[in-house]
Amino acid sequence: MTVRNNRFAHAEDGAVTVDWVVLCAALVAFVIAVMSLMGSSSMSAVNASATSMQNMPTYGQ
Repeated sequence: MTVRNNRFAHAEDGAVTVDWVVLCAALVAFVIAVMSLMGSSSMSAVNASATSMQNMPTYGQ
């Protein structure tokens, strides 16, 4: 049983998976943080563009 426990303790097969999960979680957290910081300013720019496009005259109608 000790040999089996030692083999399990030194195996690195699942370590790569854990690394990728942690990396992806950090990336998602970073994107959420950036979107929360830039969300209000980008929404005001989108609303200004939408208002500008709505007020443009249309031709050919």
